[in-house]
Amino acid sequence: MTHKPLYKQASALQNLSLGKTSEYKSIYDANLLQGVPRSLNRDELSLTADNLPFVGFDLWNIYELSWLNLKGKPLVATGVVKVPFDSDNLIESKSFKLYLNSFNQTKFASIDEIQAVLTRDLSLCANKAVNAELNSNLDCFTDKLGTFHGYCVDSLDIEIDNYQLTPNYLIDISADETVTETLYSHLLKSNCLITSQPDWGSIEISYTGKKLDREKLLRYLISFRQHNEFHEQCVERIYCDIMKFAQIDSLSVYARYTRRGGLDINPLRATQDCAVVDNIRLLRQ
Repeated sequence: MTHKPLYKQASALQNLSLGKTSEYKSIYDANLLQGVPRSLNRDELSLTADNLPFVGFDLWNIYELSWLNLKGKPLVATGVVKVPFDSDNLIESKSFKLYLNSFNQTKFASIDEIQAVLTRDLSLCANKAVNAELNSNLDCFTDKLGTFHGYCVDSLDIEIDNYQLTPNYLIDISADETVTETLYSHLLKSNCLITSQPDWGSIEISYTGKKLDREKLLRYLISFRQHNEFHEQCVERIYCDIMKFAQIDSLSVYARYTRRGGLDINPLRATQDCAVVDNIRLLRQ
């Protein structure tokens, strides 16, 4: 069984700057930000705002942010943004990039002002309080390259001939043994819902429950290879499919996607007791 999102032609997607030729403005413009209703894919997954089976957030890392101080001197910073899982909208990544570029030739009094502006604008776009934290001292940072911990399923020697999303690979995935373990893969690839450009990622799946068949899980993850959906939507689909087919007590699905346009997106969806992860940058990020 293969799957194509039924909502790809939804009217909410038609006015996005994504997939269109865009003017790169260098004067601050909050209107460049565009949100995508989370309900689009959640309707298809039979999820509503009051029955979401997970908690979590979309964690963004900002690497290209610059503005002018009041004397006209350019300044730069990095940043971390957390968009809550239950916001009405996700932040569309190209619009986020265009928005950040609009700071380039705009004067601000301080980094605190920039942070307040980002927090306000992103919260309005998401329709939920968003947390934004900036760091302008690039000689003082705690970011380090890291790795997922657990068992990497990528070394499994399996034959693959299907690259269309196939949730049925997860049928009978659970064994009798109850375990607590973490499995991860660097072979996650999907395509942008609008442009079909490739989105490359690594995914960590931590759970307590009946032991998962690792070959079935790997086949399922690889089946996203030609699937068109936004990063956040893929992670929610993976979470829901595993919960549907497996016998799981608690689950965390955490993906870290490679950088594009100075941004990387790292969605987490988890049961309440698994909703904490480290913002550790992977090698490809």
